[in-house]
Amino acid sequence: MTVSETEGNVIKGRGQAEVFADRESAVRSYSRAFPTTFATAHREFLVSADGTRYIDFLAGAGTLNYGHNPDFAKRALIDYIERDGLTHGLDLATTAKQRFLELFEEHVLLPRGLDHKVQFCSPSGTNAVEAALKIARLATGRSNVVAFGGGFHGVSTGALAAGGSVFYKQGLHPILPRTTHVPYPDSPMGPFDSLDLLDRLVGDTSSGVEKPAAVLLETVQCEGGVYVAPDHFLAGLRRWCDTHKVLLIVDDIQVGCGRTGSFFSFEQAGVRPDLIALSKSISGFGLPMALLLISPEYDVWKPGQHNGTFRGNQLAFVTAAETVRTYWSDGADPAFGAEVRRKAGLVEDVLQREVAARFAARVRGRGLIRGIDLSAAGISGTKVSRRCFERGLIVETCGRDGEVIKLLPPLTAEDGSLMQGLEILVEALYDEAQGGDRQATPVAPTRPAAVTS
Repeated sequence: MTVSETEGNVIKGRGQAEVFADRESAVRSYSRAFPTTFATAHREFLVSADGTRYIDFLAGAGTLNYGHNPDFAKRALIDYIERDGLTHGLDLATTAKQRFLELFEEHVLLPRGLDHKVQFCSPSGTNAVEAALKIARLATGRSNVVAFGGGFHGVSTGALAAGGSVFYKQGLHPILPRTTHVPYPDSPMGPFDSLDLLDRLVGDTSSGVEKPAAVLLETVQCEGGVYVAPDHFLAGLRRWCDTHKVLLIVDDIQVGCGRTGSFFSFEQAGVRPDLIALSKSISGFGLPMALLLISPEYDVWKPGQHNGTFRGNQLAFVTAAETVRTYWSDGADPAFGAEVRRKAGLVEDVLQREVAARFAARVRGRGLIRGIDLSAAGISGTKVSRRCFERGLIVETCGRDGEVIKLLPPLTAEDGSLMQGLEILVEALYDEAQGGDRQATPVAPTRPAAVTS
């Protein structure tokens, strides 16, 4: 077709799905799992172009902890834009950045006894991990990094080296930086004494393993299958790092910002990481933003030594500041964290009673990240996710072979939505366990009556 045959930006006669199939790269993934075109979103709901409403248990892969388009942040953002606030500022000092830093210091860092410096990185989580690895190597003069099997930290070169999955490393594997992988304390292979292995690798000068600059981990492995590091392991790892003068880096990109029931996922273990990577929900609005928290003694950067054109998202500063003020301004254990833990208890109760007991599934997680491991049940996680989508629930899979259903609802989701989403999930599991013969009931274009406002 010629340009004259186009109308707007869509070629005449071409359907919505064909636009993406014809022009977007084959690398796309979520649009394959959830094949519809979305138009609007609010709170815990997504609405497609044909008016179908979905309960969202994906939440932007953990980017929308506070739901879609939260009104308080949206209003602040509109006001800021209308008064011609900066939309781009490199790393210039701006009023938007100042307000975020002041509120973040007052309501997040100081109540938790943290004095970390804040580095604004380029906007994706992998950029924060890259910065953490680079500064750890600069601060210690060592190059090796310890990471854990099953981990995922992003797909840029340094972060990719620390990840566990071979799938993402294809095309770059031979040139990735030096990394030593050790088993996580829990995995599909079962429990493992990771600290003992670290002792043997670093304590023995003939082990063949270079003493690392840092240990990098997620306290809850998300893409790896929702495996939780025990509090005693995290405390032991902190002591191990202190003994060997190794920096502890916590990747809190997916499970930070309240996901586990506290602002940081490591608070319950009582540890203080040297470096903390945050992204995803730190903006509170789904806007690109990533930052690295650096213990002051390791802030060894020279000016401009690690930079990027988009390391200061002014619009994200506005919404992030409003989110901190709205949800995290009442001390080290705010009411919002307690509410997340309450909802987590409701979800855990349903999963144990209706899923673990009935389907021989293993349920793991902390707070409002939960994984349903179907490997022992002989049920396809991918097929369950598809059945959920047909019924009006968006939920993804994770794990080595997609065998784990991963629940990531917005932390602000109402009880009625959580319960209805879980009901849909149980129905999908039942149908798949029975051989998948029963047809899904089509999703109504309007909100189901059982979902409360």
